[in-house]
Amino acid sequence: MSPFGGWGTLAAFLSLLCCRGSGEKAFEGPEHLMVGSGGFQVINCTASCTDPTKLVLETVLNKTLLESQAQWKLFKVYNISKDEELLCSFTCDGRQETKVFNITVFYPPKQVLLTLSPTSVAVGTLFTIECRVPAVAPLGGLTVTLLRGTKILYNQTIVGTAPSPQDAVVTHNTTAHREDAHHNFSCEAQMDLRSRGGGLVHRVSDPQRLEVKEPVPNSQMVIIIAIVVVLLLLFVTFVLLCFVFSQKWHRGRTGHYSVYATWRRLKGSHRAQPL
Repeated sequence: MSPFGGWGTLAAFLSLLCCRGSGEKAFEGPEHLMVGSGGFQVINCTASCTDPTKLVLETVLNKTLLESQAQWKLFKVYNISKDEELLCSFTCDGRQETKVFNITVFYPPKQVLLTLSPTSVAVGTLFTIECRVPAVAPLGGLTVTLLRGTKILYNQTIVGTAPSPQDAVVTHNTTAHREDAHHNFSCEAQMDLRSRGGGLVHRVSDPQRLEVKEPVPNSQMVIIIAIVVVLLLLFVTFVLLCFVFSQKWHRGRTGHYSVYATWRRLKGSHRAQPL
């Protein structure tokens, strides 16, 4: 069923109110109509004279006569699956006249799919939000909004004129923050066809949660630090060993350690200083 079928029905009954008891041309509704794929539309065929003949609605689609009077007939047209041109024809004073109703089929967003990749990230790292709206047309009337809680993260109006349904995909890369773990992510798709004689269709995805972890040290940095520490320990060990061996070598030549001899010289010089 067309989401705007109710508007067409209302317009049709407004036309009935205008027609009854009046010799003037009645309200006929818009000539350009937007109908959801597989939906229906109410068409009011109204003649420009008060006593027309052969008042008919010409279409290959299935139709039902809802109500009629001398000057108008109200039809319901079913299962509209592609763009159609409907002709309302009638004869006034021997002259045949026609009125054309152009119906444009649109494919509203019936499903909105949100994906977080990856679903588990460390603070400060990038992750991707993807929103997919399958099989929509026209793309030019579609706006996709990415939300974190109620905050808008990214907003994009789709550009496209292809009449056939296509998938609309919007991606956004952002950095993970600690507070992201406390909010739901969602995607909102809104198709605005009011400027084309249609209405407004709104769909929202199921909410998704992001797991945010504390950052872990970089493995390469850990390896570098470990190598530096090991090299530093080896250097200190080498210096100590060189010192020990030098002391043993000095003792072998002089009979005492050079450090001890240096200490005795310093001690003697201190005692020799006059008071």
